[in-house]
Amino acid sequence: MTVRTYDELAEEIFSAPARLGTVRLVTVDGPSGSGKTTFAARLITALSSRGSAVQVQIEQLYQGWTLDGAWMRLDEHVLEPLATGWDGGFHPYDWTVGEWSPRWCAVPVSEVLVVEGCGSSARAADKITSRQVWIEAPADVAMARGLARAGTDLPRRLPAWQREEAQYFAEQDTRRRADLLVDGNPITPPAFDPEIAFRTLL
Repeated sequence: MTVRTYDELAEEIFSAPARLGTVRLVTVDGPSGSGKTTFAARLITALSSRGSAVQVQIEQLYQGWTLDGAWMRLDEHVLEPLATGWDGGFHPYDWTVGEWSPRWCAVPVSEVLVVEGCGSSARAADKITSRQVWIEAPADVAMARGLARAGTDLPRRLPAWQREEAQYFAEQDTRRRADLLVDGNPITPPAFDPEIAFRTLL
């Protein structure tokens, strides 16, 4: 394992060529509970200190407990407009009422777009993505994190969701295609400040 800082990764991303029009697309993928949201938030902070960076959580484009259609909606409403120099945006799914919200989430053209969440590193994005990040944690850690989130139906829903995402990752060969593999296991105390650095795998 190697320790890297978010600042180093941000510098690397800004040095990479933009492949989505003028935007550098970065995806942060991995199983539920692996630490994607925390990683993406810290990366956005590092990126924003250097230029313009916007984040989209792909789970806002899930139509409930399924990955079906999420990437298509992201591509149509966010990626395609950005590729041509136009702002994107979408109506997020409202998990409370079980339907699409009338609220509009604008996604302006920026130097970097970070898309975080299960299914964000679809194979279809390979030619337009500047960096693909994969994060994983031990199954028991990921399950505990998942069950700690808000939602009374999680104990019933989460096992089925984990099976669906595992099948999707296998079909997409997501882990192998990633440019960066990140250790999301928090059990061993790190010899660094997790706010500014992370461990890579392998």
